[in-house]
Amino acid sequence: MMRITINKSNACGIIKAQPSKSHSHRLLIACGLSSNDCIISNIVLSEDIKATINCLKTLGKDIEYINDTVYIKNSNSKLAEELVFDCNESGSTLRFFIPIALTLGKKVIFKGTEKLISRGIGVYQEIFDKQGIKYDIFKDKILIEGKLVSDIFKVVGNISSQFISGLLFALPLLDEESKIIITTELESKNYIDMTLDVLKLTNIKVIQEENTFTINGKQTYIGNNFTAEGDYSNASFLDSLNYFAGNNVKIDGLNPNSSQGDLIYQELFAKLDQDYATIDLKNCIDLGPILFAFASLKHGGHFINTKRLEIKESNRILDLKDELEKFGVSVLVLENEVFIDNSSLHAPINHLSGKNDHRIVMALAIMLTIYGGTIDGFEAVKKSYPSFFDDLKSLGVEVLYEQN
Repeated sequence: MMRITINKSNACGIIKAQPSKSHSHRLLIACGLSSNDCIISNIVLSEDIKATINCLKTLGKDIEYINDTVYIKNSNSKLAEELVFDCNESGSTLRFFIPIALTLGKKVIFKGTEKLISRGIGVYQEIFDKQGIKYDIFKDKILIEGKLVSDIFKVVGNISSQFISGLLFALPLLDEESKIIITTELESKNYIDMTLDVLKLTNIKVIQEENTFTINGKQTYIGNNFTAEGDYSNASFLDSLNYFAGNNVKIDGLNPNSSQGDLIYQELFAKLDQDYATIDLKNCIDLGPILFAFASLKHGGHFINTKRLEIKESNRILDLKDELEKFGVSVLVLENEVFIDNSSLHAPINHLSGKNDHRIVMALAIMLTIYGGTIDGFEAVKKSYPSFFDDLKSLGVEVLYEQN
């Protein structure tokens, strides 16, 4: 485990936005499924993106990474009888590739960390049971045997949009028309919109009528040359510094017309900057850690639709509660809401723990630019933003690395 100390600092300068991990996953997969060679620029090899590229290689794709660009050659490599997809700790990779792999009708193994596998694939299990697909779930892998067939898929929309996106990628490859019917209110809708945008870019047609998606079979992906968008989710951490005295950070490379749901962070920061506010996380669940930290440093806050934070890389509600309390923040956790009271805010009394969660590490780091302190396990940022602390240093923040 690695340890990092951040001294009380002011940040000033210009940073290029990190590529959107969500957009990068989708472009890579759609191009990997296409019938022609593709080039995708502005890609950073975070641990999650490496997992998606490795899974595309398992599908027989010839992929080369040079500088910040991925070159995909869609050769007709013969696939093994049993395919092994190593997803490491990437929930997007696992949930996107399961239905894609099942279009092949082969035995497949999905490997991952125990934490990833424990997060579950419940939506898919219901589909497997209905279609007679065999599966066994172990601590660090999932074995699946069978072939996905065209159907009417009834899916809940309040667990994870990744299951819906996974089906949207796979169903165009089947023989007949399929439908996805969302049976509850759809949360994280913007991530579905991003998937639909990428599908449209790569020649796939999906008809959406309210909460029903109709997808014709025997469609062909046609890729091209694309550029991954700058990431609003990661940008939110650095941009939050601008709301505290002495900081002046500009972030270049963000698309103001993006379908990324986390674009809303600017509006939410403004609300929390003014007063105690109620914030709905339904469509921006990944902003939870930085919004909790921001509220702790400002006027407190009330957050609703928080439950899905429990099934991320960590239990982000309880783990953040543990760390925020080291700053004297009072955190009240209810069934699907969180109340933050910062009336006793002070510098952290102990070392902080990153909880092996990249977003928790980054949120705590922002708080430490105000108070100073130490984080154990800072290396978790490699999952999505490997250069996060280097970027902080380039902005003038005092960052000290040490081996724990």
